[in-house]
Amino acid sequence: MSESFSPQISDRICRHMNEDHAEAVLLYAKVFGEATAATAAEMVAIDANGMDLLTQLNGTPTSIRIGFDHVLQDAEDAHHTLIDMVKQARQAGK
Repeated sequence: MSESFSPQISDRICRHMNEDHAEAVLLYAKVFGEATAATAAEMVAIDANGMDLLTQLNGTPTSIRIGFDHVLQDAEDAHHTLIDMVKQARQAGK
C-alpha cells in the first residue's frame, strides 16, 4: 500500500463510503464488479489500484476486487474517482 493510502486513510474512506454512500458502494459492485444480483455491499479496503468490496450474492458473502482505471495519487484523487465511478454506474443503469 502506498504511503498515500495508509491503513488509516483506507479505513476513513471505507467508513465514510459505507455510512454515507451505501447505495454507491452497491452500484460499484453491480456495475464494475459485475455482481448484478448483489443485494448489499460494503467497502472493506481501498488502495491506489482498486477497492475491495464484500457483497451479499444470493445470501452468500462474496469478495470482489474492482480495479481503478488509473493509479490513484492520494485521497483527493480517490474522492474524485469514486464520484466519477458512481456517475458512470448510474448512467450504465439507465
